[in-house]
Amino acid sequence: MIVTTESSSSTEVILNIAMDAADEEPFIARSYRRTVGNLAIPGFRKGKAPRSVVENHVGRQALLREALDYMIPETLNRALQDQGLQAFIEPQVEMLEWEPVSFKAVIPLEPAVDLGDFRELRLEKAAVEITAEQIDQVLERLRRADTPWGPADRPARYGDLLNLNVRGVMDGEEIISDDGVDFIPEPGNVLPFPGFAPHLEGLTEGDEKEFVMTVPADYPRPEFAGKEVAFQVTALSIKEKILPELDDEFAKGVGAGFDTLEDLRADVESQLKATAQQESDYEFQELTLARVLGQATIDLSDLVVAREVQAMVEERDRLLRNQRLDLDSYLGYVGKTPEEFREELRPEAIERLERMLVVRQVVKDEEIEVSPEEIQQEMDGILEGTAEENKAAVRRMLNTEEQRTAIYNSMLTRKAMQRLVAIVQGAEESGDTDDDDAAATVDGETAAGDAVDAADAEIAANDAAEPETATAASVDMDTDETVSPAAAVAVEAGEESPAAAVIPETQGNTEGAKPDAD
Repeated sequence: MIVTTESSSSTEVILNIAMDAADEEPFIARSYRRTVGNLAIPGFRKGKAPRSVVENHVGRQALLREALDYMIPETLNRALQDQGLQAFIEPQVEMLEWEPVSFKAVIPLEPAVDLGDFRELRLEKAAVEITAEQIDQVLERLRRADTPWGPADRPARYGDLLNLNVRGVMDGEEIISDDGVDFIPEPGNVLPFPGFAPHLEGLTEGDEKEFVMTVPADYPRPEFAGKEVAFQVTALSIKEKILPELDDEFAKGVGAGFDTLEDLRADVESQLKATAQQESDYEFQELTLARVLGQATIDLSDLVVAREVQAMVEERDRLLRNQRLDLDSYLGYVGKTPEEFREELRPEAIERLERMLVVRQVVKDEEIEVSPEEIQQEMDGILEGTAEENKAAVRRMLNTEEQRTAIYNSMLTRKAMQRLVAIVQGAEESGDTDDDDAAATVDGETAAGDAVDAADAEIAANDAAEPETATAASVDMDTDETVSPAAAVAVEAGEESPAAAVIPETQGNTEGAKPDAD
């Protein structure tokens, strides 16, 4: 075997590997042993035909191609060991010659990460404050949630519950045909098209109304954007909520019940503060990571970035398929080629990799570890918060090596971020912060967690704006189910902070490289 270095840099090495007949022989012999048992050759019992006969029967090329599945990875691993190289991710392999076998391998190296003087960074976290207006908003939500709908003896206005028959015609074709749908007109309601809801103001029960509106030019579905749609709407019924007084009697009926309205306000304020503190902790972690990343120097191989882009493309494809769409159709809707889409993903791919690598480097530099006892405690905590009927299934899942590794990596990320936050607050000696419940999202090629970006937002917008089904608004008509203050606070706060993502214990292949052939 002859190994020559075609090029070498701080991010990758390109090797040319040429084999001779002696190098190939053990692999072809193995290929023969794997092949002969599946062949029925006249004059020989199955699996007993000599190699020369098998070669004549299937051809040496067939045996050679069969042998490549293990010939290339094993030969490349040996070459890497001889050269003292370790691949960060699977090398990219290109066949050069078949007889004798020679191939080129691009070996991505462990990215060099210099965090700079991150220990000199100092940041201050803003104090969390809850206003009376925020508390009032939650109380108003609680007030509306527990109130049944009743007939409205007046014209419709925003916030009412309307039951409608709706017809919509565009370019002579009926695109919407819904009977008896519930709809709550609100200023921000964009269903079935932006600008539809204002036309419902002033309707009374039994009214029929016809109107023409123009779909906005920036509507995410190009087949509808900028076109006129003629609507015919019949108001079957109009309902409103008769809201109770905010007093002690109201407080007694909320959740488990409160003695006074002031007790309820105090509980709402406490939960708002806890939620706001969690969001503040997360935002501070993000700021800390961004500042460290801003002064770090990271050398990335183009191949590593390309693989991350591919992983992101596959993520989008899975997301789209869950919404009964495919990537090609989506790209057609937004008017992008696959190449343009990949190029748009590239900056985010680089950011994801760099975030993951920075946290990995913090783990190394700060010698952060997670003990088996800590992993067990984490697993016990997960089980403690699991419903009794699900505990057996969750326990089986947690006892897999894959899940234990995921928990280990997640805890490493959490500890690394806590250490960074402590450092920028000048408390690195203790390593204790108030950020245990917030975790930075550190996405890499093997990092867990969902990447939320503009492409996902566009997909969500397309899905929400499906005109054939978009007239009906989701309305909970079960007025017997009460809403707890915690649930009202959660809705008021919006989306939860991103869940903890994990960093890989090692991004490299410590047992050798398993290349993928192009």
